[in-house]
Formats: sequence, C-alpha cells, structure tokens
Amino acid sequence: MLKQNTFSLSLLWINIFFNVKQYFALSLSSGCLMALAWPTYGLAFLSFFGLIPMLFLVEKINGSSAKRKGLAVFLYSYIGFFTWNVITTWWIYNSTLFGAAFAIIYNSSFYAIIFTVFRWSLTRLPRITSHLFLISFWIAFEKFHLNWDFSWPWLNLGNVFSESILWIQWYEYTGAFGGTLWVLLLNLIGLKWFRIYQKERNLKAAISGYLPNLLWIGIPIAISLVLYQSHTPSSKEVEVVVLQPNLDPYEEKYQLTNTKLLRMAEEISADYLTNNTAYLLTPEGFLDEGSGLNLSNYQREPFYQTLINFNEKHPNLSLLTGAQSYRLYPPSKEAPSPTANAIRSGGWYDIYNSVFQFEKNQSDQLYHKSKLVVGVEYMPYKAFLAPLMGEFLLDFGGTIATRGTQAYRTVFTNSGGIKTAPVVCYESIYGAYTTEYVRNGAQFLSIVTNDAWWGNTQGHQQLLSYARLRAIENRRDIARSANTGISAFINAKGEITQQLAYEEQGALKGMVDLNDHLTFYTIYGDYLARWAGFLFVLLLCIALSGRLKDKATFNLHSPA
Repeated sequence: MLKQNTFSLSLLWINIFFNVKQYFALSLSSGCLMALAWPTYGLAFLSFFGLIPMLFLVEKINGSSAKRKGLAVFLYSYIGFFTWNVITTWWIYNSTLFGAAFAIIYNSSFYAIIFTVFRWSLTRLPRITSHLFLISFWIAFEKFHLNWDFSWPWLNLGNVFSESILWIQWYEYTGAFGGTLWVLLLNLIGLKWFRIYQKERNLKAAISGYLPNLLWIGIPIAISLVLYQSHTPSSKEVEVVVLQPNLDPYEEKYQLTNTKLLRMAEEISADYLTNNTAYLLTPEGFLDEGSGLNLSNYQREPFYQTLINFNEKHPNLSLLTGAQSYRLYPPSKEAPSPTANAIRSGGWYDIYNSVFQFEKNQSDQLYHKSKLVVGVEYMPYKAFLAPLMGEFLLDFGGTIATRGTQAYRTVFTNSGGIKTAPVVCYESIYGAYTTEYVRNGAQFLSIVTNDAWWGNTQGHQQLLSYARLRAIENRRDIARSANTGISAFINAKGEITQQLAYEEQGALKGMVDLNDHLTFYTIYGDYLARWAGFLFVLLLCIALSGRLKDKATFNLHSPA
C-alpha cells in the first residue's frame, strides 16, 4: 500500500511539473510574440497569432483538475503580459526607474485580470458568447485606460499597426479600436485550429483548415489599399518649418534664457524661413527659463520685446512654441483649482505645460497640455492621494509640481485664417482626444514634443509612429517638432515624407495640406469602444445570472 501511494504521489508531482512547464511555455510564447509584433522594430503580422498560446492556456487550466484555476490563470497570464510590457516599454527607465517599474507592473496586472475574468466567463457562458465577452471586455478596458488618472495606453492593440499604414487606411472609419477588434478576432479564430492541432497533433491538417481564415486578414488589407489609392490631397497647402534644437533636457536647456533660446531658434531656422512660411514650430517646453511665463504679466517682461522684434522681422510668420507658464493666486484656505499647488506663504499657483502662438499684430494664443504623464506631470487622484503621500512627483528637470490642464481643445488661427491644432507630446497617443481639435476646425496638426527623456530607444520612435495613426484617423497632415528628434512631416495617409535623424540639430521645411473635411471617425470618435462597453455590461449581467451556465464549455463545479 505504501509503495502504491508513493507511486501515485510521484505521478501527481510529475504531472504537476510538466503542466507548470507547459503553462509557463505557453504564457511566455504569447508575451514574446506580442513584443515581436510591436512597432517600430517588430512584425505586426505576429499580433494575429500572439495571444493564441495564452488563450489556449486558459482553456487548458479550465479543463484541468486544479483547485484554484482563477489564481493559476492570473499568475501564468501575468508572466506573458509582463514579458510583453518589459520588452516593449523597458526604455521608460531612462527617465525614471520607479516610473518604469510601476507602469510595467500595473499594466501587466490589468491584462492578467482581463484573462482571469475571461476564464470565469467560460464557466458561465457558451464558448462563442464567452469570446464576445473577452472582446468587449478588452476593448472597454482600453477605452477606460485612455481616460482614467492612471492612463497608460501605449500597448493598446490598435497601435500595433502604426508602421503598417497600408493595412489600416480604414482607421478613418474605425479609429485604432478597429485594429484592436481585428487582432482579437484573428486570435480567437486561430485558437480553434491551435486547439485542433493540440488534440490531433496533425500540423498539416490544422494549417490547411486555418488557411481559408486568412481572408479575415486579406480583406481588410484590400479595402485599405483601395482607400489608399483613392485618397486625394487637398488643393490648399501652407509652408511650415519645424525646429529640432537638440538640447539636453536635464541640464543644458535650463541654463539658457528665453532670449537665447529664441535667438537659437532664429539662427537654426534662418536658411529655411521665407516670406511664404506661415508657421515656425519649436518643441514642447522650449521656452522654459526660470519658472516659466507668468500668465498675468509676461507681456510686460523684457523678453516679450524680443518676441516683438522677432515678429517684426517675420511679419507673415506665426511662431508656435512650447513654453512653461504659471498663474499665481492670492492666499486662501481652499485650493482655487483642482490642480493648484500650495506655497508656504499661504498662496497658490498653477503651472502649465503650454503652447503659445505669437504673430505680428495678432493677439497671443495659448493652449495648456491636458493629457499629462502620470507621476511626472500630475498626481493621479490628487484630492485623495496628496493628503496621504504629499506632492510626490518624479524629477525630470524644471519644476516638480502637478500641472494644470484645460477642459477644451484650443485651435490656433493665424492672420491668414489657417487653423492648426497644438498637440503636445503624449496627447498624440489619444485618438478621440485628437479628434476634438479637428472638430474645432484644425486644418492640420502641429505636434510639439520632447522625447529626449527616454534616450535613443524605441520610446521616441514609437511615439512618432503612433502619430501616423492620428493622421489617418482624421486625414490631417502633421508637422512635428521634437527637441532631440524625430522631427518630421507626415501626410494624411500616414506616410512620413520628411524627417530629421535623432540627436541632429537642424530644421525641416515642408508644404502641409490644409483639410476641412471631417472623417467618419473624427465625427463619431470611439463608437466601437462605446458599443463594446454596452455589450460587456450586458454579457456580464447574463454571466452573473447563470442563465446560460448549463451551456457553458467548462461547466465545472470545482472551486475557482
């Protein structure tokens, strides 16, 4: 009897060992495939298969005799999502080790939670219904991840095609959420044939059975190519110059006065500016001397005369420049705004990451960046966390304080009636957010950014690449000024027509099309995500009710 029990226990441990090994391999495979699909170094095609091993892992755990299946799915899927996050966003550590660790750990957790809840749905819903549950849950989460205080949508699935613009010209109808839906559908279709292969071990039969499903890849690409060929440029265009000063954002920039910075801009761009140049763009935070421009009296400062002199030399030019600005408030017991920072004297101040437009004989125009980087530019849920943690922000040079925002998207208009959107850095990741500028009349997008915090890594390359999605979604040309690069011109098809190399000082001159037409996506925004949110709530209620539990694929009564 003892020998028999020992033998049975040995078999149990061997079984556990091989299951653990297989679970780990499946999870790691998905993480690596998704990472290898990501721009700007990867093959987007891999995203159509990248989640299949992890989806199969969920089914395998659900069909096993494990007692805590939910926990097992969370832990193993976390390994895969952690791998994906590390490989694609490790470069954040160049600016902040804490920020990188936090972003990678918590972002991986969210995706692991999605898969854990999906596993639960398989025990409450039929398989196809459960797959719809996963799709709607994932898309609803991506939409939520765009809007809450801990927003970090860098790995939203629709972003994976930012280098494959010939495939996704239909983003002008769906936005990037169309890409997310595409990826999830293809992975769930592939899961069926992966399951068949695992069961029958006949690779040839599984591949031949899957081949007809390649139409789900080919048809959207064919539609995209038709849209690409049929797109016609606008008949109106304007000359724009973008500046790339290549300043060290940690030290060098803060040692220069605004007067010296403006003179530098003039010197670098001198060979590019003509009487026909409508706009000169400088990067995010270019004018950052001291605490910035005091919004109450900056026009009375000596530097403002330098601006006037610049405008006199270039009477037809609009200078669109990034600058730090601030507003002082008198002492009071209560904060005068949700983002106000306290001064020891009892007063308050708001500090902004701003964009100004200066032009001869025109009133100055101003926009405050309003999609801020969590932990760097603002404290999430400040009203609740500040009393507990204090004003905890990461030091990227300059002032360490929560930045102010504004509730609407300002569009700058020059004396010739040309309208542009002053999009600041991180804001260019947000699709529906960018459409607000376009609905407010922007004829082209001006992106000003400072990507130098991340060093010469995939970070600045991916941010440039994501801007191509905004061009397609809104059919707007983009002029992009980046401090250390990559400064570029992007046309309405998402093609980069000109660019400066990273860490090269210089300027670019290009003709930018002006477009007044609104795309379907510009008008309706993230309607796919709104539908997904409704479907997710509906299917969640059905799953909780247990009405379809008897038809569930894994109708198991073992503990979750």
